[in-house]
Amino acid sequence: MSVKTVARRYAAALADVVLKTNEIDPVKTELKTWEAMIDANADLQTAFRNPAISQANKEKVLENLIEKTKPTKTTANFLRVLLRNNRLTEIGEINQKFASVLEERSGIVSANITSARELSEAQKTEMRTSLEKLTGKQINLEFKTDESLIGGIVTRLGSTVYDGSVRTQLQELKQQLVNG
Repeated sequence: MSVKTVARRYAAALADVVLKTNEIDPVKTELKTWEAMIDANADLQTAFRNPAISQANKEKVLENLIEKTKPTKTTANFLRVLLRNNRLTEIGEINQKFASVLEERSGIVSANITSARELSEAQKTEMRTSLEKLTGKQINLEFKTDESLIGGIVTRLGSTVYDGSVRTQLQELKQQLVNG
């Protein structure tokens, strides 16, 4: 099973809990802190990944960290579940999915728009309106520029990509010419 699939399952389960207990912001913040702490410490990553280290020792390390950081009960329990299932080092991917699951459940969809040049505010507004009309949901947009596109835009909406770039159109034209 892929890490993304597993991360989505953990994220969905955690979202169920935090929505019931109304702990969305504290848990989100605490998990980001834990992600940064684990990412920044190679020894911690090694300790939690290494099968030669006993589960009991891993649990002691985690409990000491929980004692020092004093997270909410929900966060602490979630970290224990991740450790028990050998998923604690995947907390970064789980955090990403957790944020997207929370957005989905609140009716917000994330989208990325990459253009060859900076878009004007009017163009950005038009893109947002079009995507909101397409999805029927509120859109959280992120804009980037990539000069290698030559012209046009690439829109990523969830797992769907709408590629209207000149670069891609030229590549398709080249394929058609080569293949006859």
